Amino acid sequence: MRSILAIISILFIYAKCDDKYNEKRKQLVELELRMALGGNTTLNDKENIVNNCLMQHKFNELDYGFDNPEHYNLSHHFFNYKKQIQTSKVYKIIKSMPKGAVLHVHDMAIIGPDYFLNLTYMDHLYVCFEKPIRFWFSYNVPNSTCDGDWKLMKNVRKAAANVTQFDADLRKHFSMVCDNPDVVYPSIKETWTTFMGYFTTVYGLISFRPNWEKYFYDALKLFRDDNVMYVEVRSILPNLYELDGTIYDKRITAKAYKKAINKFVRDYPDFLGAKLIFAPSRKVDTTVLDSDIQTARQIKKDMPDLYAGFDLVGQEDLGNPLIEFVPQLLQAKDLDFFFHAGETNWYGTLTDENLVDAVLLGAKRIGHAYALAKHPALIREVIEKDIGIEVNVLSNAVLSLVKDVRNHPLNIFLSLNLPVVLSSDDPGAWEADPLSDDFYVAFVGVASRLSDLRMLKGLALNSLKYSALAPERKVRAIHDFNTKWNDFVNNFDCKSY
Repeated sequence: MRSILAIISILFIYAKCDDKYNEKRKQLVELELRMALGGNTTLNDKENIVNNCLMQHKFNELDYGFDNPEHYNLSHHFFNYKKQIQTSKVYKIIKSMPKGAVLHVHDMAIIGPDYFLNLTYMDHLYVCFEKPIRFWFSYNVPNSTCDGDWKLMKNVRKAAANVTQFDADLRKHFSMVCDNPDVVYPSIKETWTTFMGYFTTVYGLISFRPNWEKYFYDALKLFRDDNVMYVEVRSILPNLYELDGTIYDKRITAKAYKKAINKFVRDYPDFLGAKLIFAPSRKVDTTVLDSDIQTARQIKKDMPDLYAGFDLVGQEDLGNPLIEFVPQLLQAKDLDFFFHAGETNWYGTLTDENLVDAVLLGAKRIGHAYALAKHPALIREVIEKDIGIEVNVLSNAVLSLVKDVRNHPLNIFLSLNLPVVLSSDDPGAWEADPLSDDFYVAFVGVASRLSDLRMLKGLALNSLKYSALAPERKVRAIHDFNTKWNDFVNNFDCKSY
């Protein structure tokens, strides 16, 4: 009898221990969920209906991937699964959801290759078949050098044996997408070589003044169609040109931006507009930087409602680090900085230490910040100074920083509730949506399996909170977003997805 009582007593003690362990475990799991972005958000009844539908579809996708890892698309290159995204019910919900603003996108890589292919049917277009291929509009043969000869585009197309095949081959020059990306892009060197060649190719097509305003107007239309309500675009401000050879300075390009934005807002009053971040190359000397700073100051003075800030762009590993420009940049903090920094896999180099200088120089937001997870002191600074982090998941995947998006540091940023803003960088270059593809991949492939509608709403609100909009405009923006959000949840029908 005593032995039976002893066993019962031991089992009771174990049970109590298990209860304490399980309770402590439950508390830790719940604490982490509350700490993450959106963790303290409370959903109303209608939002819960949306969330239940969304999460059911998300769990189905992830559970299948967990049980069949060889078929988990998001562990592969984006080019291999990009078309399959559109069949996802999670994607379809995200596509219809208001997503706030895009705060990190480069102007010449917003629209996809078909748009540029159509431009090659315009009159007075010359082509130079060197690598990368170049285009130029002119009344006469362009006088710039060409390894071969400048040829009139319509004559080249007319001489093609098969115009359909000719256009299909030509289209490839306006996109990085290929059938075997792991072979074509074995390292960051090949990726960035092709990426930079893309910009060389499209430059002459859209810096032709009559094309520039229409291009950006059409780009804004794509954003609006993707349920984006505001954009901050980075631009090198290419010098626009005319058929007669006239070349304008960068302020004319900025004015063309303003004209296109004003026209778009008149046509679509629900769109909040766009601002410009002047972003010249970081691969320059101090003399050129001085000139760029003066250009930025002039634009800010002449068009304060258009100007948002200043950045330096280009592949960070090959460009000049910010530390080389600190004396000049300290004298130019009135320009408001939105620096690319930490877009690298390296650790303890001048490249990832761009993050240090971006913080110390008072950047309002940091572009990419991919290496930030390796710098705990800087994470603390980002939190204390409330510096927005512009994350571009698909860009980092396509441009050879991460192969499997489950390893993207965004999951760390989200778990710590850092001030993350999700953007798309150069979606046209890899034929992605203006924003929905990035939202989908971040939500399904990077964030926690348990991250839900609250995180998505938090990301959208962050994009407005950390924008360069004036305070009173932010209030309006958030009000307008909430109106669109309520329309979304009130009209939601799970059977439609």
